[in-house]
Amino acid sequence: MQRSARIKIDLDALTHNLSVVRQYSNKAKIIAVIKANAYGHGMLAIAKHLENKVDALAVACVSEALHLRNSGIDSVIVVLQGFHDQQQLDQCFDLNLEPVCHQAWQVDLLSQQGANKPLNCWLKVDSGMHRLGIHTSDVVTLSQKLSDSSAVNNVRLMTHFACADDTDSLLNQTQLDTFNECQENLEFEISMANSAAILSIPESIGDWVRPGLMLYGASPFSEKAASAFALKPVMALTSHIIAINSLSAGESIGYGSCWTCTRDTQIAVVAIGYGDGYPRHAESGTPVIIKGQRCHLVGRVSMDMITVDITDLDGSAEIGDEVVLWGEQLDISEISSCSTTIAYELLCNVGKDQ
Repeated sequence: MQRSARIKIDLDALTHNLSVVRQYSNKAKIIAVIKANAYGHGMLAIAKHLENKVDALAVACVSEALHLRNSGIDSVIVVLQGFHDQQQLDQCFDLNLEPVCHQAWQVDLLSQQGANKPLNCWLKVDSGMHRLGIHTSDVVTLSQKLSDSSAVNNVRLMTHFACADDTDSLLNQTQLDTFNECQENLEFEISMANSAAILSIPESIGDWVRPGLMLYGASPFSEKAASAFALKPVMALTSHIIAINSLSAGESIGYGSCWTCTRDTQIAVVAIGYGDGYPRHAESGTPVIIKGQRCHLVGRVSMDMITVDITDLDGSAEIGDEVVLWGEQLDISEISSCSTTIAYELLCNVGKDQ
């Protein structure tokens, strides 16, 4: 059954955003991050569009890589979580994947393999995020173990910033210094920069960059819109008006009666809600676009409906009119800010079934 909410994907905008990545990346090789269904944009479609335009694709897990290979994607694929057991390591060899090793046991297991066709791999270093990564004191030993293994071709090093989206955070420089110090006498290619670092920490560019959110035209910074970096939204979320109601001052709207009209009000009911991935916690005042003009959500978000004050449209709105929830006319960061969340979550939630 098809619901009223629609996602529109603009692949020309994706190509444009890739050009922005190149402008900031100083000729570094590009790993396009397409995990979590390409941040809700449709992993296979995005992979097909990018496979001949970037140097590698990155997914979270082996199962995502398997889907791409089964769908005919031949690009270099980096698996950011690496392998979880011997079976997944075998798949890395079979599918010609590049796993990220972030634990010593992964290095041990990989280095002990016998392989007719060695694979490339990445060694992830914990420079201060304290999520995945080996300790800096183990970099020399573990990288040498991988280099000495007949199962391994090229070894590369990576790390991940915890606070790159906060340009005032002192941890950014600490992580940069920590990572540079632990590998300064080694001759491996390196990757540090995610979207936020690409845009704000030029010293982190290295040999490879890993753009994710910026590829999809959203800003990783709460205080700067995507337009500040000439990024264009790849996804537009739209629906349409299914009812228009006239209410009097003093009447309330929706579950909990939490919003009350302060004037005689025209209310449009729009066919979208948290069942479609629209944020349940979007506050009254969250903007939408109807007939090219900004209107505002009032009352609570329901499972498949929202209510919008269209009084200032002076009766020009009609049932069936398109409503833009985010896209070229409305930066998704405004919606995430009104919903106490981040653009990443909105994109992933609304596009989970794409």
